[in-house]
Amino acid sequence: MIIAAQHLSKSYGDTHAVQDLSLEVAAGEIYGLVGPDGAGKTTTMRLLCGALHPDHGADVQPPTITIAGYDVLRQTEQARSNIGYLPQRFSLYEELTVLENIRFFAEVRGLSPAEWRPRCMEILSFVGLEAFTNRRAGHLSGGMKQKLGLAAALVHRPRVLLLDEPTTGVDPVTRQDFWQLIIRLTGSADDEHGVGVLVSTPYMDEAARCTRLGFLRSGRMLREGTPVELRDTLLGQVLELRGKPLPALRRLAREVAGVEDVQMFGDRLQLRVSPGQAEPVMAALTERIEQEDLEHISLRPVVPQLEDVFISLLEGPHG
Repeated sequence: MIIAAQHLSKSYGDTHAVQDLSLEVAAGEIYGLVGPDGAGKTTTMRLLCGALHPDHGADVQPPTITIAGYDVLRQTEQARSNIGYLPQRFSLYEELTVLENIRFFAEVRGLSPAEWRPRCMEILSFVGLEAFTNRRAGHLSGGMKQKLGLAAALVHRPRVLLLDEPTTGVDPVTRQDFWQLIIRLTGSADDEHGVGVLVSTPYMDEAARCTRLGFLRSGRMLREGTPVELRDTLLGQVLELRGKPLPALRRLAREVAGVEDVQMFGDRLQLRVSPGQAEPVMAALTERIEQEDLEHISLRPVVPQLEDVFISLLEGPHG
């Protein structure tokens, strides 16, 4: 595994930001960290890159972190030389041009004068900024700034990319472009030169692009798996109800035994029901709708989405 971490914990006073967290990422894999604000995503990233030291005491198991075969806790600089890290708030030098910014990060990473310029032009071309080399960074759009941040993270050819909510605040087209870049970077699990990517995201459409996902809550890993595996955990537990008026239908649905959650999506309602309760819920709800003379267009099971898994995990019992 190109990233391997075991028993990571980090507390700030009484706040347990990360609790006994373990995860692995292979070369050629995109691993998505998903969770609400305060779940521990950023702290996990900072632990992995050596910016924070994990807790180690009598009440926690000894933590271990390896990046591209290097022990982050004992071979910190060697490990960091294999990491490209894009934090949530990437700091550009706004008075410098695009090329001057990327040159700075290249030289900080140890690229020689003979190496930095061809590499900088190569990576700026890769992220689509080759036409903007002389534009001041302060005059870039939000999406272009994120692309420059990605270029800076990639300039030294890292084996591991840590991306902390890289597309927050950018438009949908730029998000799509950014993800195409990430997918092109990873290669495949059979490629010994493939990049391993750990990315945190609040967007479920982005989570669906990941090879595997880990859902965090309160610093704990709740569940891991591929997007398909995670969606399958709710098979038979999601119903779609269409009819009118939706507010009245929503009220009725919440009153039916076995219904755990009701969400409105445009012109329909989506119900999450307890395991094995889909048929009884459908029968009881249909009867209630007829009794109250509401318009019933359709009520049927649908394929669960990652949003359903996310909400289910967040509303489940805390460990």
